Formats: sequence, C-alpha cells, structure tokens
Amino acid sequence: MNNLKIISPCISICKSDPDTGFCYGCARTDKEKKIWKNLDTTDQWKVENLKILRSRMSETQKKVFEKSYKEKLEFGKLVYTKS
Repeated sequence: MNNLKIISPCISICKSDPDTGFCYGCARTDKEKKIWKNLDTTDQWKVENLKILRSRMSETQKKVFEKSYKEKLEFGKLVYTKS
C-alpha cells in the first residue's frame, strides 16, 4: 500500500486571475481548493487534478510552480520567506 501523502499544490501565491478564476500560483479554482481540503477527497482525484493544473499553466508559471512545489514536497513547507 502506498502511504505517500499528496500535498496541496498551494505555493502561497494566492491571487486569482479575474478572467479565468485560476489562482496565479497553483492554477486552481476556488471550487478545487475546497475539494483539496475535503477529507473525503481521494488521492486519485488529487493526482488527476495536479495534471489538470499543470496543463493550465503558462510555461513561466509552470517553472515557478515546479520549483516551489518540489521544495514543498522535499521540506514539507516552502522555505522562502516573504519580505
């Protein structure tokens, strides 16, 4: 059995594009953010949603996301600080 926890894609850039409704940081909609927080949401849904989120991102956005998300997976949190 796989005990790997699927970590939220939030990278603390929590502003939404007014045209698309997608978060500039993680590309989620408000509805998807709520689904991620729901304890009944399956890992399968989260894995599929991560694929969808990446497909929504521009190349620049994807570079920032991948670097930040990798850091979050490795350390369990984002290690940079806001000044």
